[in-house]
Amino acid sequence: MTRYQIGELARMTGLTVRTIRFYSDQGLIPPTARTVGGYRTYDGEAVAKLKLVRTLRDLGVDLPTAGRILAREVTVTDVARAHAEAIDAQMRTLRLRRAVLRAVAKGGEMELMNELARMSDEERQRILDDFFEEVFGPYELDPQFEQRMRSVRIELPDDPTTEQLEAWVELAKLVQDPDFRASVKRMSQRHEEFRRNGQDMSPPADNQMEAFNFAIAQARAALDAGIAPTSDAAREVVDRVNAKWAESLNLPNDEQLVERLRELSDFADPRAERYWVLIAKINGWPAVPDHSAERAWLREAGQPFG
Repeated sequence: MTRYQIGELARMTGLTVRTIRFYSDQGLIPPTARTVGGYRTYDGEAVAKLKLVRTLRDLGVDLPTAGRILAREVTVTDVARAHAEAIDAQMRTLRLRRAVLRAVAKGGEMELMNELARMSDEERQRILDDFFEEVFGPYELDPQFEQRMRSVRIELPDDPTTEQLEAWVELAKLVQDPDFRASVKRMSQRHEEFRRNGQDMSPPADNQMEAFNFAIAQARAALDAGIAPTSDAAREVVDRVNAKWAESLNLPNDEQLVERLRELSDFADPRAERYWVLIAKINGWPAVPDHSAERAWLREAGQPFG
């Protein structure tokens, strides 16, 4: 049977003589025999064990665990699975740290971002659920509408982009903002009142969405053209938008329309639209258009719905 001395093992395995001697002293790779001069010698099985230990150490397995594998107390498969899971957890932590640091580098609040980023999925969802419980809980809303709102889940990925992390921080601050909560509660109260009076509170009909999109398009064109919202040209834009709304709501284009649009404006807090923009960004959904600039222009121009 072929025997190898430590120097030969070093050449065959790529390990240093010092390392092999240490492993041998620790009992991981005991010598097969000794020469007449007292030098340690090893057989082919020792070579295979050394190569296995070297591979395990390269992969981050500690020496005691490597010893348990050599002693067949645990299997390589079990150890590999456990270490892979540990590395996955470390990678998730590192990716979150990277996202936090990049967001902070752009001027974000470090402590807040770090706290919110490290939350579990359940903790993030709890923030949203608490928001809904306060703003919807006391009111009898359309069940379909309420279920759709409450069913939204926060799905921040393990490897968020800086933009996703910033969106989550902004959303968390938004739904905890007392002023925004008060605004949504007012919407819920009005929703309940309208529903009690027999008004249909289901999602807007196609013709109403068409009127809304027309208004946004008109405002965008005005913004692009540099039309001031206080100008005569802006008045013409508002007249066109009101006429479209009158058509969609089947109302005369007079004070009756203005009153109806003012009622609808109770549900038009632009922060509610921002909520959906942020949700889409966090969850990696198709982008939700942000119409805040157009709506602000319409409000300043005096359009009742804005």
